[in-house]
Amino acid sequence: MNNWTGVFPAVTTQFRKDLSIDFETTAAHIEVLVQSGVSGLVMLGSLGENNSLLPDEKTEVIRLAISTSNGRVPVVSGVSELSTESACSYAKRMEDIGADGLMVMPAMAYKAESDESIPYFRSVANASSLPIIIYNNPIAYHVDLKPEHFKMLADEPKFVAIKESAGDTRRYTDLFNAIGDRYKLFAGVDDLIFECTALGATGWIAGIGLAFPDENQYLWDLMMAGKWEEAREIYRWFSPLLHLDVGLKFVQNIKLAIQQVGLGAEWVRGPRLPLIGEERERVLKIIRTGIEQRPAIPARMNA
Repeated sequence: MNNWTGVFPAVTTQFRKDLSIDFETTAAHIEVLVQSGVSGLVMLGSLGENNSLLPDEKTEVIRLAISTSNGRVPVVSGVSELSTESACSYAKRMEDIGADGLMVMPAMAYKAESDESIPYFRSVANASSLPIIIYNNPIAYHVDLKPEHFKMLADEPKFVAIKESAGDTRRYTDLFNAIGDRYKLFAGVDDLIFECTALGATGWIAGIGLAFPDENQYLWDLMMAGKWEEAREIYRWFSPLLHLDVGLKFVQNIKLAIQQVGLGAEWVRGPRLPLIGEERERVLKIIRTGIEQRPAIPARMNA
């Protein structure tokens, strides 16, 4: 499990217009992603609207992903709970139903100090035998784990990777200088992927690539092959779309893109609402321009 690298898209949970879960469309989208060459699936992260689902619904989404993947790629579940106790209970449930790993966010609602989060993450690790990606996103979750904190956690072998979403690419070098290659580093901000990869990220928990999986994988393959000039050209086309992964309404943006390419629907659960008016038209223009200017790509490089 320590070998997790590559693209692990943060898969959306698809809903019908009545906001019931659309399991069929979610499964079909997972199949498209697996066929595009992704290395894993992250279910029930922020894009999966984890906190908008009931406990039984979360379990059913992970069961669906496991059955659809059918062992072809690992299925990782986001852990986004209100307390240490509930996060530990959820982690154990995911192990029991057959998930391959966890992506653990800080406890929601309470804005813990960074040092308070150390025993929280250790407790979740102790609750199951599953490998863990620690999700650091101080912008969204108000807890910032810095290199010194990850050094404190390095003695727990279940912590295999970091999803670094602080929005500061200097973190990648600082992490390496502090603890070497102890953790796999996953980029978590779409429109910094080129920079993060150049600085040593070996994984990408992707967002807008849900709507453009083949182009997303092609960009990743180019970067991994060190073909930076070719990658830069794809990145320049992709960047306006990648920007849609940043900001308060990134879930709505990405679901609208998924709808525009025929892979799902824009419906989101409250308190989120679908985009409307000028805001929706602005995002649609970016998506439609990206579709119109979509580059031709060859067969997958690592197929």
